[in-house]
Amino acid sequence: MVWVRSEHAGALAVVSTWLCVLLPWNVTYTPNISGISLLFVRFPFVEIQYAWGLSQRVAVRDPFSALALQSGQGVVIAYQTWVLGAVVMALAVLFSLAYYLREERIEAGPVDPVRLLGGLLGVIGISLAVSTYLLATRGIPGIPLPIGVVISLVFAGILLTVERS
Repeated sequence: MVWVRSEHAGALAVVSTWLCVLLPWNVTYTPNISGISLLFVRFPFVEIQYAWGLSQRVAVRDPFSALALQSGQGVVIAYQTWVLGAVVMALAVLFSLAYYLREERIEAGPVDPVRLLGGLLGVIGISLAVSTYLLATRGIPGIPLPIGVVISLVFAGILLTVERS
């Protein structure tokens, strides 16, 4: 079965990378702990925390700030894994921009850019899946929805298995 035609694989690789950077990789809702409810929406490069029951209702952090905030806590490894995923995502986005702007030059290179982006999305998906698991088991209890994790892994699978001519 063919998921994508070879001539469209490059465009799919670029668009799927951009889509993965725009989607939240994790949305976690924590209902009423000591009168406080929390909603975390985590994108590859930013975490937005909504809190009900506190005077400060919204906090926005990048992965490095969130990691610094968790320093010394049992959940720090989840944030370190998120930072790894964010760094790989930054590399994937930069490569996808180069591929978009210089398609012929990148296609002529020694590495298949579609498979490279598929591999990067796979690493991102695995890294953020591990981070989601660690947040769910070591962090604040809640209901995690790994939206972007699933999508990045699906795109990785499609890009890694596309038949290139």
